[in-house]
Amino acid sequence: MTRADRMLLAVAAALVMVLYGVLWQPGPGREAHILSAAGKPLQLDLDQARTVTIPGRLGPSVVEIDHGRARFVASPCTGKLCIRAGWQQRAGAVAACLPNGVSLSIGGGDRRFDAINF
Repeated sequence: MTRADRMLLAVAAALVMVLYGVLWQPGPGREAHILSAAGKPLQLDLDQARTVTIPGRLGPSVVEIDHGRARFVASPCTGKLCIRAGWQQRAGAVAACLPNGVSLSIGGGDRRFDAINF
């Protein structure tokens, strides 16, 4: 492998990283969509800080919205995967408490492609 080959590979790798950042990263979301098996759907603006309690099959789940992002704070499920999902802020991001029947998704921004739906 010559020096020119190594330089060409380095340039190609850098180009792939730049294109990934530009084309595949979703933009920030503007609203949180909360669905519950036990209640009506909610659409909340991510710019207004608040804490919302959502009724579910097992009991109430608590969602916090702050600084353009949202997360589960509390839920009665056993695994707590919804809480461990952390802050969601990009359009298309989803966190769900399946045993409780409550889901949180972020919408309103540019949804970009990912490896699954491309």
